[in-house]
Order: sequence, then C-alpha cells, then structure tokens
Amino acid sequence: MEKWLKDISPIMDVEHNCILSKQGDITIAFKATLPEIFTQSGDDFEALHQGWVKSIRTLPKDSVLHQQDWFVHSSYKPEPANKGSSFLTRSAERYFTGRSFLEHYSYILLTKKPSGRKVSTSVFSSLLRPTLAPEQTISPLALQELEDKAGQFQRILTDAGIKLERLTNEALLSDQHKAGLIERYFALSGDEHSLLINDLQLKEGMQVGDKYCQLFTLADMDALPAICGSAISYDKYSTDKTRFPIGFAGSLGLLLPCNHIYNQYVLVGDAQATLKKLESKRLRLQSLSAYSRENAIARDAVNDFLNECISQSRLPVKAHFNILAWTTDKEELKDVKNLVASALAQMNVAAKSETAGAAQIFWAGIPGNAGDFPVNDTFDTVAEQASCFLNLETNYRSV
Repeated sequence: MEKWLKDISPIMDVEHNCILSKQGDITIAFKATLPEIFTQSGDDFEALHQGWVKSIRTLPKDSVLHQQDWFVHSSYKPEPANKGSSFLTRSAERYFTGRSFLEHYSYILLTKKPSGRKVSTSVFSSLLRPTLAPEQTISPLALQELEDKAGQFQRILTDAGIKLERLTNEALLSDQHKAGLIERYFALSGDEHSLLINDLQLKEGMQVGDKYCQLFTLADMDALPAICGSAISYDKYSTDKTRFPIGFAGSLGLLLPCNHIYNQYVLVGDAQATLKKLESKRLRLQSLSAYSRENAIARDAVNDFLNECISQSRLPVKAHFNILAWTTDKEELKDVKNLVASALAQMNVAAKSETAGAAQIFWAGIPGNAGDFPVNDTFDTVAEQASCFLNLETNYRSV
C-alpha cells in the first residue's frame, strides 16, 4: 500500500531551533566535533567516558539521548585556492583530489517526551497510527526547562573535549538549494546539495531510493559482550608489551568501511520507578526459582543489578544500538553483512540482522522522533555501561 510521506511523517514542525513531533516530543539537535581517531590515550578515553556519564545524569526523566553518526563514502574535493597558499599546499590539494574516504558526520539529539506519554512499542508506533499533540507542545516553561538542561549537557561535554554546535532551523529544514538533516535521513544522503526525491520501501527488504539497506541491532542481552569499557586495544597497532587504545565502539565507526549510520539511544526514565519495578521482578523470580534453575539465575542477575544501582549510585537507563548499512548494488549486501558481523565480533557481540521490527526502528531514527523508539527493542543497563557503546572518534581535520 502506497502512502505519501507528508501524511505519515512524525515531525510536525521546526520552531525555535527545536524539532517538534506529532507525539509532542521536543528535540534539541547538536552537531558534534569529536576527537580525531588514533590520537587519544587510555586516560583520554576515560575522561570522555566520565563526561558522557555526567552529561547523561543531567537529562530530565522521560528524555532520550540519540547520537547519530553518519559514515558515507565520498571523494576529496579541495577548497578554493587562496592567493597566499604555497606551492606545496596547492600540490598536496592536487595529489589528494578525487581520493575516496569515509566522511563522518556526528549529531546528538536530546528529546524530551511529554509526561504521561504512552510507551512506544513495535506495535504502537507513530508509523502505524496518528496521535494528538499533548499539552507540553504549547508550554513555554517545558521548552525553557529543556533548554537549560541542554545547556548543562553541552557545557559538560565541551569540558570533556567534545565540541557541540547547536543546529538552527536552517540546518534542520530544507530549502530550494539544500536538504536539511531531516530530509537527508529520508534519502540516506550525506550531501546536503542532493535534492532528489526517493521512495521508501519498508517491507520485503528495506530500500531507500536506489539504496538497499540492512539493519543490525545490539538489543539482546545474550548477544552483548560480558565486559565493556571506555576503550579497547586495537590489535593492528598493539604488541605484547604495548597497548594501542581506540574507543570501545570504534570498530563500528570509521573502521567499518561501508556506508552506514550508527544509531545510539539512551532512554532516561524515572529511576525510582525503574528500581521499584525491578524489585517486583526479583520477588516474582524468587517465588519461581524453585521450579527451574533459569529462574534462579535470572533472580540473581536482577538482584546484582539492583545492588549495583543502589550501592554505587548508578543511574538505571534503557539502551539500544543499531547499524543501518546500505549499498547501491544488491549483490554487495552479503559483503556488507560480513563487514558488519566482523566489526561486531571485535567487540565480542553477536550480529543480529533485524527484519521484523526494522521499519519501526528505522522510523524512530528520524531526527526528532527518538521518543517513538520501541521500548521492546531496548535493554536495561546503567549509564556507565551504555556510555561505553557511544562513538567517540572522528576523521582527521585540517588545521
């Protein structure tokens, strides 16, 4: 069945440099400038990790942190030569002109969901049914509170070494000469000057225009690594005596040589309500532990999680991570799958190719629609562990 995007788009409008969804979610977007790859030490990664944990703690309840990292194949285009540029500078520009590389764009979107908003699942997604805008969308106080929290979030990350630039209405929306961030996601295009209109096919294989897509998720607790940290050793540059660190999720970023988007979601809810719910689950498993060893093991796991949250003042959150990879040649999909599986294996993660819920997850990835992410595709964790899976590095920059 064919539908027009304007009729089912979850985005209502962009005002005051914020994205407003039809569900009443308010989103503030930043463009992030991350540290250059292969330039950070283990202590630097730990400082970045602590900065992320502190910034997540500043977010209000019923909010979502969505980091969206784009990695798109591009060719080097030199900047217009200045009269004062030297012979060596011009020669270097000519030498690298046309060389292929993986261009990286990183965006951080902070979404505040209205209080009392119904929990989104794969069944109850804005892709499947419309909704009425709640009171938060017309409350200036709610917007001001989000602005204040976003300001604290920005200052903490800036002190940690991540520069954030607030995206304005012009960067989020499209005009006659360029495509905004929202429209570029619908086209999976890193080029803001590409104004082609594309069809979206979200069943029987995801397809966006001439791009064939595959979605891989990290949402199953059984598939996650037993140990995670702020950094991991890069085997190619490490020896038996020396350790060369990269970000824990570095293999899903610039080291994954294909067109892809790495989506990272951290959902912050009511911490006390979450702990109370887990306590009820522990008691339920306790009463069932005599019937099977699996229930006893699950009870111990929930009990350990509660003890860690309370004794070490951890912030319980829900998290989800996925890789949306694409190619214009359908025959290359198998190669793309092998590349992603290999990258995940470096983190000791089992690759899961998402099919049943791919459409809803893709839909929640629309900038400003993270509040509609299906909660059944998330897992319970704490802010310290969730921050390990965030992308921390980018390309080298010219001085």
